[in-house]
Amino acid sequence: MTSPVTVSLSTLGCRLNQVESQELTGLLERHGFRAVTGDEAAQVYVVNTCTVTGKADFSDRQLIRRITRENPGALLVVTDCYAQTDPQSVTRLPGVDLVIGNQEKYRLPELLTSLIKRPRPEVTVGDIRAARDVPVAPFARVSGRSRASVKIQDGCQHRCAFCIVPRARGASRSQDPGVVVEQAEALVAAGYREVTLTGVDIGHYGWDLVPRTTLAALVRQLAEVPGLRWLRLSSILPAYFTPELREVVTGSPAVVPHLHLPLQSGSDRVLGLMRRPYNVRMYRALVERLAAAMPGLGLGTDLIVGHPGEGDLDFAATLDLVRALPFSYLHVFAYSDRKGTEAARLGGRVPSQAIRARSKALRTLGHEKNLAFRRAMIGQACEVVVLAERDHGTGLRSGLTANYVEVVFESPEPLARRFARVRVTGADGDHTFGVFEEEVA
Repeated sequence: MTSPVTVSLSTLGCRLNQVESQELTGLLERHGFRAVTGDEAAQVYVVNTCTVTGKADFSDRQLIRRITRENPGALLVVTDCYAQTDPQSVTRLPGVDLVIGNQEKYRLPELLTSLIKRPRPEVTVGDIRAARDVPVAPFARVSGRSRASVKIQDGCQHRCAFCIVPRARGASRSQDPGVVVEQAEALVAAGYREVTLTGVDIGHYGWDLVPRTTLAALVRQLAEVPGLRWLRLSSILPAYFTPELREVVTGSPAVVPHLHLPLQSGSDRVLGLMRRPYNVRMYRALVERLAAAMPGLGLGTDLIVGHPGEGDLDFAATLDLVRALPFSYLHVFAYSDRKGTEAARLGGRVPSQAIRARSKALRTLGHEKNLAFRRAMIGQACEVVVLAERDHGTGLRSGLTANYVEVVFESPEPLARRFARVRVTGADGDHTFGVFEEEVA
């Protein structure tokens, strides 16, 4: 009997990329391949790339070169956003055999027709602008994971000046709500109690479907799935928060008090240069309204430092706004040109030294706000979804609260129900500590 072909998948970038790697794992296993993890050698290596920043491209190339160096005889496949936007650059990297676009990656099993190294890379990258659907991939349980994600949408309708994502992902397109509900039900049946809804621009969910629907309507449906304890939403643009969405997010017991609302800048002038679909007044009003309705809200945001045209006063306005709003964590990105974007053609370049200094100031402020948020939880008894991985620094059990704080604690073995009540006892710069109280049914 012939042994199955072994495949190792490596993922760079966002949560959506991670979900799609899980989808590819399910597709490959359905077609008789065997996915391997860790140090186990594979016959095929698949690199799921990111291209959101220049640093991401650099990380893609580093990983591809390392795999080639360590596994010179294995077949090497490069897919996802870097492969989609710049396939020719990928073909010039030594050792690459297949370059597959974002929509074509769901044909990966049929494209792996031979394990023989190619004399030159084969390129299967279509025009992503023509994509009109979200492929349905088989469910694959990820060993050792307590939490799961469902991809509900792909692509983006916006044309923000700095962003290459529409070129990498195409126009916004939504998964059928019936398919999403079936996937959530399958995850719950497999033992997952928390599900995160993910995509590129999930607030646009349903606008392209016939009949048209909304993210709010989908959330209402999913909140009724038996056995689903927590429903978490990934990043949503503030402009999408209709009264209906605010009502279901703040009023449904299943929706956790954790939101990620990308800001990018606290200056209306810079937001205009970025072509963002909101202003500071709108953003502030939404955050204040949500925070008032959701006690203990874990609130994250994205910020870009050094966008062309950002002056000292613009950055000062960003600092002031971040200080004023109840953020629990920040994702800070240094601006980098993306070929083909509007921002790459703008003047008013910010010196690299200023970008580094501004990034450091924002990250310092982010650490301070995160520590203050976690210290405010001391004494509280919180439910956590118990993570399979122990904390590497302490060796303790780790759990994630509904408002997105990781707590480490000692616990009995095993925790069969995967939810526990933990009382927070302390917090430092690196960890939040707790004491186990009981498992939660």
